Parts: sequence; structure tokens; C-alpha cells
Amino acid sequence: MSAKPLVLRTGADKRLRAGHVWIYSNEVDTKATPLKDFEPGEEVQVVDSQGRPRAAAYVNPNTLICGRVYSRDPEQALDRSLIVHRLNIALSLREMNFPDPCYRLVYGDSDGLPGLVIDRFYDIFVVQISTAGMERAQHHIIDALNKVFKHCAILLRNDGKFRATEGLDTYVEVVQGDIPDLAPLRENGVDLLAPLMTGQKTGWFYDHRENRARMQQLVKGKRVLDLFSYVGGWGIQALAAGAEEVSCVDASAGALEVAVENARLNGAEAKLRPLQGDAFDICKALVAEKERFDLIVVDPPAFIMRKKDIRNGERAYARINNFAMRLLNKGGVLVSASCSMHLETSRLVDMLRQNSRELDRQGQIFAQGYQGADHPIHPAIPETEYLKAYFMRLLASE
Repeated sequence: MSAKPLVLRTGADKRLRAGHVWIYSNEVDTKATPLKDFEPGEEVQVVDSQGRPRAAAYVNPNTLICGRVYSRDPEQALDRSLIVHRLNIALSLREMNFPDPCYRLVYGDSDGLPGLVIDRFYDIFVVQISTAGMERAQHHIIDALNKVFKHCAILLRNDGKFRATEGLDTYVEVVQGDIPDLAPLRENGVDLLAPLMTGQKTGWFYDHRENRARMQQLVKGKRVLDLFSYVGGWGIQALAAGAEEVSCVDASAGALEVAVENARLNGAEAKLRPLQGDAFDICKALVAEKERFDLIVVDPPAFIMRKKDIRNGERAYARINNFAMRLLNKGGVLVSASCSMHLETSRLVDMLRQNSRELDRQGQIFAQGYQGADHPIHPAIPETEYLKAYFMRLLASE
């Protein structure tokens, strides 16, 4: 690979040698290699202050994380051959863990492909590119998918909010094949549908798969409330596992329409109660109506997107969990989850403890959940470990 060097300051290669793959702008020797001399997405050879090549990366001179390493081989290009290799490695992990070809196939840095997410729905692949470097390699990504998977349909959902930071336009494009309005998938033995073209992110959230499997063991004959339900990932799997009734709460009428379709697909439409509106307002109304449930899922969107959001975000988490506890029957189970990387697990436990004591209830956390195997954690990047879930039984005061 004939790439320009990106020279690091003295000692700045220490993190890379320890396993990290991000290069911050203040780690670059800008006298030797001015960042303004690079184009967004350009491939570079990372060189330490002694002139020793350390890795291959792509750069964006306009972002705080100005370099992202994709190979420890300084001569490696971000080409079709490398992406095919990385796809095969990623595929082997998923096939090791899941019986059905429905999962997150590529999880960015954790799979050696920074800035790239690919979700699989049988033979349909939804691709999300969030960095300028991966955008430049888009044709290699498509070629690699066609090499590894025959007869596949490919949808680009390049409409994520992080693209603006990288100076990229947003768009949704069908690259090849037919993309149905509702694409089939299978999770934990349950057949479901996802709105790939119009839904949130890639249309589905595979990360809670293992937590939903645990939830299925607890819901037979129970009354379930699924807050921030989206298209019913939790609620419909509860119905499939024998729940007596499930109420799905979401602000999106379109998402609830898909939830109804998912219930119909599983022969449980009569047991689903869709409630459209703000989850906080609906919970307040349910408390006033003295409604009670045996299991409640609190799985909101990220209330804390940035560190400056922590205070307000924690208040929102505490408030919604308080509502949920007020709606739980004696001995009922609260599944409290967060996808906010900036919310520490200890803080979520504190909120559960504080709310249970405020309501004079005894809480028992009996299980802790994490993101599934198709969202592997990069051991050098704490940001790749973001999902948390606690299963808590709420008893009467002693």
C-alpha cells in the first residue's frame, strides 16, 4: 500500500501497542504531518515518532478521533480482500452462537471494520456506514458481501446521526435485490418482522436477544407491560412464550402497527394491547387507573448520548423506573435496561435501590444481562460495552 505517513507524537503509540485502535488529533505530530494535508477518509500508514510503521488506518482531519486503525499490518489496504477476510471471521462467531442467520454480522471496531455495521435478516443485509473512511470503501464492502454471501439483497441505511460529524450526507438506498416493507427474521425461536427501510437504525435491535430469552422463561400466564416497545421485540416474544396479555407502549403509531403484525404472525393478536403515546404520560395514567402487571420491561432509547447529558438522563431513567415499580404486582419482575454507554451499571443499580426504598418495597436483583454475542466487546475500547439489563423482583415491604 503506497499511503502517506501519519506521524504520532513521542509516546503516542503506547495506546496502539496496548491494543487500542483510535488515534486522537492531539496525538498526531502535526508539524511532521499536518492534518490539513489529508482528505477525509484517506488511508494512511501510522508511524511512531522514531519513524517505525505501526499500523494501517484511515483518517478524518475534521474529527476528534482523527484516525481509525483497521489493520496492524502497515502495508494493508482497506480493500475487498481484507473485508472478505473480516466478514468470514465475523460470520464464524455468529454461526458459533446462533442457529438462525439473523444477527448483527459486523459490529464496527469489534470486528476489525471501524465505522461499519451490518445486520443480517436471512439473505437481506442492512449496511450502515458512519465514517468517511468506510464510505470510500463502500464498493469494496458490497463486493465483499457478494463474495461471501450468494444471492443477497443489500440495503444501505446511511442515515445515522454520526455521519454529519464526519461530513457525510445521509441517504437510504437499495443496492441490489428486493427489500420488502417488512422483512422476516427469527430470534429465540420466534418468527418476527422488521421495517428495514423505515424503522429505527437498521430496523431491528438484536443486542437484547439473550435478555429476551431470559425474559421468556418468566412470562407464562403473566400480564406484561413493554415500555418503549418499538415493534415488539420484547412484547411479542413474551406472547410467544405464553404471556396472558401484553401491553406495548410506544410513541410511534407506525412501530405499533408492526407490533400488531408481529402478534398476528404468532397467533396472539387478541392478547396484544398497543398503547400509543409518551411512555411517561401513559405510565402516569396507568398508575391512576390502578393497573398492575406481573412483568414490566423498561428498555428506553439512550437518554444519555453525551457526558453533558448525564444528569438529565439519570433523572429520566430514575423516573421511568419509579413508574414501573408503581405498576408492578407484589412479587412482580422489573427488567430495567439501558443502552446508554455513559450510564454506569452501578448508577442504574443505585436508581433501582433508591426507587424501591422510596416505595417501601424490597428489591431482589436476580440476574444481570448484557449485549449478545453478535455485539462483541473490544477489550481495549470500553465504548463497545454499552448494554446493561437487570432483572429485579419487587416484594412487599418487610
